[in-house]
Amino acid sequence: MKYKLFVFDWDGTLMDSEAHIVSSFQASIQDLSLSAKSDDEIKNIIGLGLKEAIDALYPGNDEAFLAQLVARYRHHFLVSHKTQSELFPGTLEVLEALTEQGHYLAVATGKGQAGLRRVLKDTGLGFYFHATRCADETTSKPHPQMLLEIMDELDVAAHETLMIGDTEYDMEMATNAGVAALAVSTGIHERERLLSHDPVACIGHIGEMLDWMQDPNSAG
Repeated sequence: MKYKLFVFDWDGTLMDSEAHIVSSFQASIQDLSLSAKSDDEIKNIIGLGLKEAIDALYPGNDEAFLAQLVARYRHHFLVSHKTQSELFPGTLEVLEALTEQGHYLAVATGKGQAGLRRVLKDTGLGFYFHATRCADETTSKPHPQMLLEIMDELDVAAHETLMIGDTEYDMEMATNAGVAALAVSTGIHERERLLSHDPVACIGHIGEMLDWMQDPNSAG
């Protein structure tokens, strides 16, 4: 496999956190008595930075509104913990194998830094990653800045980098950065939507990644 650097999205790719994100948004909306949003509307913005996600759900609001909703969401996501999130099967095995093979690993996520630090600590996976970028420390997906900064930090070229993600935001970010993308269909964007962005392949879940690396024809 020609790739030196593997950059993973987090939510929907390595961790099954969809229910936790949706329930945290719904609780925040209720707290502030905002106009209701369906679970599907919330699912569709998973992968964006929190500010960008809120603007997509409630466009045209001011900074005070944004700050209120951000604060409530972070409270429910980081403190309440009413819905548990689990790593997808095969996540640890993939990270261990890639590490043993000498690859660089990184995370590019729409999560905030506090949220990523929490899950890396809770899962014990922080050891595996050489670099991380979150939406509250640089430009959110689908802008390429996250990938550009990671590649610059690790001194890896675009043609040596693979982005692995479950949303079209990940696919678009990879395209914008001149990087290949591997789609994972465990998130909220269906397979057809991911394939429209021409990833190198689309696997059913992260646990299939090692088989795909050994035989790239094993995935669609």
